[in-house]
Amino acid sequence: MDKSIKSFGSRDKLQKLQNKDSLFLCVIATTLTSRIPGITGAGASPELTDYTPAADVELILHGKPQCLPEIPQTVVGGEAAPTPAVITKAALEMAGIPFLVVDAGSAIKPSIPYVNINHNRGGNIETGAAVLNPMEIFNKGKMLGKTLSKLTDHLIIGESTPAGTTTALGVLEALGYDAWGKVSGSTPENPHTLKRQTVENGLKAAGLANDLPLDPFQAVGAVGDPMIPAVAGITAGSTVPVTLAGGTQMTAVCAFLKEAVEGFSFEDVSIATTIFVATDETADINYIAQQIAPINIYAVDPGFEKSENLGLQKYTQGVVKEGAGAGGAMLAAQLQGISIDDIRAKTEDLCREIF
Repeated sequence: MDKSIKSFGSRDKLQKLQNKDSLFLCVIATTLTSRIPGITGAGASPELTDYTPAADVELILHGKPQCLPEIPQTVVGGEAAPTPAVITKAALEMAGIPFLVVDAGSAIKPSIPYVNINHNRGGNIETGAAVLNPMEIFNKGKMLGKTLSKLTDHLIIGESTPAGTTTALGVLEALGYDAWGKVSGSTPENPHTLKRQTVENGLKAAGLANDLPLDPFQAVGAVGDPMIPAVAGITAGSTVPVTLAGGTQMTAVCAFLKEAVEGFSFEDVSIATTIFVATDETADINYIAQQIAPINIYAVDPGFEKSENLGLQKYTQGVVKEGAGAGGAMLAAQLQGISIDDIRAKTEDLCREIF
């Protein structure tokens, strides 16, 4: 395997997935939590975070967003870092991997074909009423996972959910895991204090602060987001190996699965992310995962320090880090024999075309 892939766990699983048919899903969702000023960098303004997931998946399929005149970028220090959807697009196109969008509850619906498993976006977790119907979302996800796994040898599930690390923190803490100060974020200055206050306010508002740990559906209902039960359901329903393509948000999915499905085995489930999440000094994805189960984590290094694109260089400085399944898409392309240098060159080409 390529040296650009760093393993936290067994590398043997990767060998088994080489040259297998893969199907890439991107599960999109929005919440009113992302409207809290300063909680996420996944949009030019808190209000525009509603558009980010739809714009991401439209960019992957159309080459440009249909719902917004401008492409989502994270601006830090005057330089814009392009959405990680451009990395996902580059990797999937090069490897010829099919792409499917699953709407788990987004405010803005994308102008592309998609599978809908939930109509309602998430609320603001500070209210303690975050997701109306987590069990229904989970069960519909299971049905979808069962069906899709008959069409492929390997499911890769990414996500686009602004403020998703905050809702992941909520679910992890509500389930009794030690995650304070451990979830990642899309800006170099990770707003841990704001995230913690938001989660604590939500648990108090729900009247559950003294009842921890919670039932997983109760946890998502109070302080989670619709993406978590959707991805957990798809994973639980799958009969083929699943790669969860995302950062610390995917540890919340794993924690939910462990608590919601009695005796759930992580034998065929792994997390794929970027090196920017795995080495994030403001977070600790491995520490969270180890509390849940022996979960294999793979981190891909796209070598953006070698890029002439200033926006991509921003990733090496802690901006964006991950999203839209970028790490998993790069891993999937490498499993098909595409080199990381070629993926980076393709990403640079797309940045020149799109931006």
